[in-house]
Amino acid sequence: MISFVDLKVQYRSIKDEIKVALDEVLENTAFVLGPAVAKFEEKFATYCGTKHCVAVNSGTSALHLAMLAAGVKRGDEVIAPAMTFIATVSAIDYIGAKPVLVDVDPVSYCMDPSKVEAAITPRTKAIMPVHLYGQSADMDPILDITRRRNLIVIEDAAQAHGAEYKGRRCGSMGDIGGFSFYPGKNLGAYGEGGAVVTNRDDFAETVRMLRDWGQEKKGVHVLKAFNYRMEGFQGAVLGVKMNHIEAWTEGRRRAAAIYNRLLRDVPGIVLPAEMPYARHVYHVYGIFVRNREAVARKLQEAGIGTNVHYPNPIHLQPCFAELGHKRGDFPNAERLADEELSLPMYPELTDGQVEQVSAALALATIP
Repeated sequence: MISFVDLKVQYRSIKDEIKVALDEVLENTAFVLGPAVAKFEEKFATYCGTKHCVAVNSGTSALHLAMLAAGVKRGDEVIAPAMTFIATVSAIDYIGAKPVLVDVDPVSYCMDPSKVEAAITPRTKAIMPVHLYGQSADMDPILDITRRRNLIVIEDAAQAHGAEYKGRRCGSMGDIGGFSFYPGKNLGAYGEGGAVVTNRDDFAETVRMLRDWGQEKKGVHVLKAFNYRMEGFQGAVLGVKMNHIEAWTEGRRRAAAIYNRLLRDVPGIVLPAEMPYARHVYHVYGIFVRNREAVARKLQEAGIGTNVHYPNPIHLQPCFAELGHKRGDFPNAERLADEELSLPMYPELTDGQVEQVSAALALATIP
């Protein structure tokens, strides 16, 4: 069996480091926020190339607080891609703002900058590009639009730990960004976790208060806020994992390179493209195949796990029917939903396992 993702093999490689870090939290009894979280925040800010990192309890919370800190309010509009995980637009909805969807680029699968300007209205407050599957959106055109139109850029970097755009790390290019540390992410906690990164002192200070009941100091609550604090155990785990993230990223890129070499001549599939401006970190290695269900079934029969990211675009999700969209409104997003198939991808995949998956896929695509 080759699993779609294997968290056990990674844990075995670092379990001694993890146990020491967790024991330290237990000895300090610093179970919420505390030194382990603070150390991680410092490490992750440096890694992202930002002045601040504020750790929270999930990636969704990170996006929610990023928008509040940036001044997004009820009735505002936030432009987002039609193909993303539901959390992107749910965080917009939490505030009472309106998600305004645009299609994705057919090659990068990220927000199509050429579609953004036409979606701007007098109520637009922010643009939220999503660095989907581990590859950066094309940020320079988006940043140019926001500068000209006086808008905020909120990066959804939940799948893009260490990904780069023209040498700049994802999360560092906009006004503020949000990350997820869900266990299956490139940098994953042992539970839920997230972080907000920014270079703006005022945004960071607001997020710090918002995550902790709006406290300016203990017992003085200046904002109506939330309990979105990161647990000490998660900060400890993530602090350990920060020592390995670059090696793990290179492991993903190595596996992707082997897939690319072995699958490039297989008929009936389209491989993911690393854009010339990007350092892709391959949170997902997604191919396009028209007969996806049949191919996935054959791979399962061969003992190979797969996944789909994501089977329904945002505009066709029942919970966002009020946006008033129909099938055909965002054709590139719909193509991803209909044809994307995610192959096994994690740093510990051996060359032999990638070869095994590729050989099985070549057989599975034969009519």
